[in-house]
Formats: sequence, C-alpha cells, structure tokens
Amino acid sequence: MIWVLGVLIVVAAIPVVIERRRSRMSTQIRQNAPGQFATLSLGLTHYQWIGPIRGPVAVCVHGLTTPSFVWQGLASGLSAMGYRVLVYDLYGRGYSDRPTGEQNQDFFVNQLEELLADQNVDDDFTLIGYSMGGAIATAFASQYPNRVRQLVLLASAGLNTDFGRLTEIIQKVPLIGDWLMLACFPVLHRRTARAEIGQPSSVPDISNLMQNELRYQGYVPAVLAALRGILTKDMSQDLQKVHRAGVPLLAVWARHDTTIPLSSLGRLTTVSRSAKQEVIDDAGHGLVYTHTDAVLDALRETLQDGLN
Repeated sequence: MIWVLGVLIVVAAIPVVIERRRSRMSTQIRQNAPGQFATLSLGLTHYQWIGPIRGPVAVCVHGLTTPSFVWQGLASGLSAMGYRVLVYDLYGRGYSDRPTGEQNQDFFVNQLEELLADQNVDDDFTLIGYSMGGAIATAFASQYPNRVRQLVLLASAGLNTDFGRLTEIIQKVPLIGDWLMLACFPVLHRRTARAEIGQPSSVPDISNLMQNELRYQGYVPAVLAALRGILTKDMSQDLQKVHRAGVPLLAVWARHDTTIPLSSLGRLTTVSRSAKQEVIDDAGHGLVYTHTDAVLDALRETLQDGLN
C-alpha cells in the first residue's frame, strides 16, 4: 500500500510542478508587447492606446481569461468612430504583473483607477466591460459615477453567471479546489481555445493567443483568484447605484451564450429600468471578437451620443 500512496503523491504533485515550471513574465518577454507599461502600486500594467490622439476616451476592460488582445477588432471600430481607446491587461494576464492575493472588486477597481491617473485621464469617459470586465466596469462606475460618461456592458458577469458544477467546487472547496484548478483548467482552456480555430474572428490567431497565456506562471492562479473573488459577487446593488446616479447604460447580450445566460437581461431590467439592452441573435460568449461588426452596430447610436 505504501507504493500506492507514493504514486498518489506523485500524481497530485504533477499540476503543482507544471505551474512552477512555467515561464515567469520578464523584460525579455515584454519586448514583444505592443503598447507600453505603467508602474502601479501592485506592479507593471501593460496598456495600449488605439485611435486618434485627440477625441473622447473609451476604456475597455477585458474578461477572466482573455487579455487585452481580445479588443483588437472592436477597438479599431471604436477608433474609426473617433474614439481614443485605452485597452490594458488585468493583473495576472497578458503582459501585466502577477501579484498574489484576492482578486476582488477593490483589487480591479484600484488597478483601473491608478492606470487612469497614470495616463492623466481626468475627464469623463466611456467605460466598456466584457464578461468579467463588465463586473469590473460596473464596480468602477458605482464608485465613480461622475467620471463615467456612459457604461457599456458586453455579455457581462455579475448577474447570472453559469460556470458549471466543477467551477463551483473549485470556488468553494479550499485545497481540493486549488488542485482541481491547476489540473483541469489548462485542459479546459486549451479545449475552448482550439474550438476557435477556423471560426470568424476580428482577432487574428486568437486560438494560439489564448493558449499562449498558459505558458506563463501566475496565470492559472490569477484566474482562480478572480473566480473566488469578484466573480462570486452579485452586482445588482452596484448596478442600482449606477442607475440612481443617472449614468447611461447599454448592455449587449449573446443569445447562445452558455457562460452568461440570456436571463441576465431580465435581471438587469429589474435593477436598472433605464438600461438599454440589445441581443446578438447568432452569437455566443465570444461575441466581442466573433461578431464584432454586429456589436459595433448595437453600440453605434449610444457611442455617437458620447462623441458630442
């Protein structure tokens, strides 16, 4: 029986060893990054400005697993409208640093607040959040409603997110959940990324870009920290604050989204009666890059108002 225990220990250690052997984000790796870096309180944040030097600012916040490259197509469309677009990598993703600890609402709001200060974004701006980025954008807008000209949520988390039974266990069960995350998430993430091969996308080679995140140490723990942090929070009260503050809100949903169910539309209606909502009929959760033109069409009227 001792040898059985030994085998179990070895098997259990494999995901931990794999994580520790991943490459650390480094200066050499960052040489290939587009854009620039800001030194914030918890480390370097990678960001990029897209579009005209002058013009109203739109800030885009990406989701749980796909860094700022997810905005390539949409940001080009926004810049063509006349917006000066700021995209950035959340901590733990892309080319940004990987600080440890809880990734709750304050964690992400502080990163955005510090980046805006570093970039001298003082006037009100359009804030766009995708998936988990929608929860972050909502949290920021609820704390700083006077700074947000309009809030745009794309397949936003925070109202009715369905990650499935395995993720629920990972979120709620210490140690076992940690091991399951290290062991299972990379496999599931690769499977999701490979499903994008051959699909229409405004982000070239998005499948490889998504899988490339797994090369770097700290990415999987960062996703876990967010799953146990901001993604456990119901954003209804924050959305009510945004509504009461009079911040214009547009939400766009995907009819075939299996991560953020379309029932979120109904929940948003109950907490923000003034919200405008649109549905992309043939899209799934990747609507930002799979149905970029349809999303831009859904946003066009609202975004044209923001140019005035």
